[in-house]
Amino acid sequence: MTMDPLLLIGDVDDATTRLLRTAARLDATDLAAPSLLPGWTRGHVLAHLARNADGLVNLLTSARTGEQIPMYASAEARTADIEAGAARPPEEHLDDLRRSADRFAEAVAAMPVPAWGATVETRRGPWPAALLVWGRLRELEIHHVDLAAGYRPTDWSEAFGHRLLHEVATAFAGRDDAPPMVLRFDGSRHELVVGDREQAPVVTGPAAELAAWLTGRSAGTTLSVTPDGHLP
Repeated sequence: MTMDPLLLIGDVDDATTRLLRTAARLDATDLAAPSLLPGWTRGHVLAHLARNADGLVNLLTSARTGEQIPMYASAEARTADIEAGAARPPEEHLDDLRRSADRFAEAVAAMPVPAWGATVETRRGPWPAALLVWGRLRELEIHHVDLAAGYRPTDWSEAFGHRLLHEVATAFAGRDDAPPMVLRFDGSRHELVVGDREQAPVVTGPAAELAAWLTGRSAGTTLSVTPDGHLP
C-alpha cells in the first residue's frame, strides 16, 4: 500500500462511505449495544471516530501553520468528549460523522506539499505529518469492525491488510514480552518474524486475518500453526 497521503485519501473516502452506510442502519437500540471494545457501546465508537477526525485536523493544521497544536486538549478532554457524544440520537451521530469527515478532507486538501514533511505530536508521540492520512484510514477500518455490525476483517482490502500486518508485527517485534512467532501469509514466501526464530511456531493465514488476530479483532480460528499446537 502506498503511504503517499494524497493517494491514500481516496481509500479514506471509500472507508468513510462504508462506515456511514453502516452507521445509517443503526437505530438508538443498536447504538446503545456493546461494541467489540470493552466498556464501549457502538455509540462510543462512532463518537470516537468523529473526534479522531477533528484531532487529526488539529495536527494537519499544526503541520501547515507551524503552530504547536495538540491532537486533543488533554486525555481527559478526549475521554469526556467521547462520553458526551456516545448516547446521542442516531441522526446526530450520522451528521457528526459526515461533518467531521468533511473537515478532515478539507484539512488534507489545504496542505501544501512541504507541510507533509513536518513532525506533529500525536497521542503516541512524534509522527511525520505524511502518516496522518494512513492513521485515519487505520482508525476507520479497524473501528468499523469494532462496531460489530457486519463489517469484518475479511472486508479489508488486501493492501490494507498487508500494511496493517507489517505495522503491528513490527510493533510486536520491538516488545520484550511478545511471544516468538513467524507470520507467513497464505500463498506467499514472505515472512515476518517476532522474537527468536529458532523457538518460534509458524502461524499461517491471510494477511488480514493475521492482522485481525494480532490486534485482538479475531480469535484466529482460521489460522494454522506449525508445529501443531495453540496460537501463541
